[in-house]
Amino acid sequence: QVQLVESGGGSVQAGGSLRLSCAASGYSISNKCVGWFRQAPEKEREAVAVIYMPNRFTSYADSVKGRFTISQDNPKNMLYLQMDSLKPEDAAMYYCAVRVAENICHLNVPMDYWGKGTLVTISS
Repeated sequence: QVQLVESGGGSVQAGGSLRLSCAASGYSISNKCVGWFRQAPEKEREAVAVIYMPNRFTSYADSVKGRFTISQDNPKNMLYLQMDSLKPEDAAMYYCAVRVAENICHLNVPMDYWGKGTLVTISS
């Protein structure tokens, strides 16, 4: 059974940093397109960042470029999102997800498995 469990969310002041983690079990994410997504209240879910390790590909939403960094630890089957210079508009529930097919990877690619999310709140 595939399971993705996010952690690391919390409350932080604007300008601060958080590191989100996603632990995968029951499935290896090492050669898969994996990513972080977020959904704020009353807003649609949006892609934040994706990574595809076989060709070292990463892609970020324009709103987080230069502030967020996605990374992956294959031996640990973990995905991370380092978030710096946080802004109030970054507040949301953050989800990690993985795509089963190995053909493509980009911000808008459909994902197959999702975690339940970790909440990030930002105080100004």
